[in-house]
Amino acid sequence: MRGRTPRAATVGVAEHGHAAVLVTVAPGGQLLDRRRIELTDPGLPTHPHHHEGSWAVGRYRNTPGARALSLADAVALVERVRASAARGAREGLEALAASVPVPIAGIAIRVCPKLPPTAEARITDNRAQTIADSVMYREALASAAGARGWSVDWYDRERVFRDAAVALGREDIDAFLDAMGRSIGPRGRRNTSLRQRRRLQLQRAASTSAKRERGVHRFAFATRMRPAAARGCHRSMPRARAEESSKTSPGGRVRLRTAGMPHRPGRAHCC
Repeated sequence: MRGRTPRAATVGVAEHGHAAVLVTVAPGGQLLDRRRIELTDPGLPTHPHHHEGSWAVGRYRNTPGARALSLADAVALVERVRASAARGAREGLEALAASVPVPIAGIAIRVCPKLPPTAEARITDNRAQTIADSVMYREALASAAGARGWSVDWYDRERVFRDAAVALGREDIDAFLDAMGRSIGPRGRRNTSLRQRRRLQLQRAASTSAKRERGVHRFAFATRMRPAAARGCHRSMPRARAEESSKTSPGGRVRLRTAGMPHRPGRAHCC
């Protein structure tokens, strides 16, 4: 981050609805603080664009808890939540800065997608209303950090691990993150375990997909190499026999199979 003082700490943010988890690390990567802060006052809705705003324009009217309100009332409610989030972000960052032993010079927040400029436009836009609340909370944290003179870096969730490895000069940062998780305690170990399981799931999914693709290619190659008559292809049968051996599925599609050849669902019997 530009403008960071030599021995200044950095805060990483992961927002969760109307709350945010703040992880503060020293320049060398040592964990200094981890906390969860609530950004809005009790009693206020947490997703005013997505819930109340949608009800105002006729979306999700049949969901439990839905109520009728005007678009103007929904916009006013969004502004109340926005003001509360701005206040909560200021107070949360102030309390954090007062509790860590070194000055904080920067904060990293998930990048915000481009949205319409006004609350009304975000409510009426079907795509924007699904993410507008999360963006509102991230913007509140960024504004509060900027007011404190902290630099704000916007990270891409899909690239953050690769970017962190480059910044730290490591090929893989799993060991580094595991050590940090152990220093946090049971919660950190649980989060580390979840991250490892997620990576393993992605690797297994990719491996399964590759094996499935290779299996399909092998089957197609073997089918092409066999003579048409041996594989029961309808092109090798007389027309009348092909018509007799055809069966119509419940969905109205015609499946061709050779007489005497057992039909196995999901396996092609025709080239």
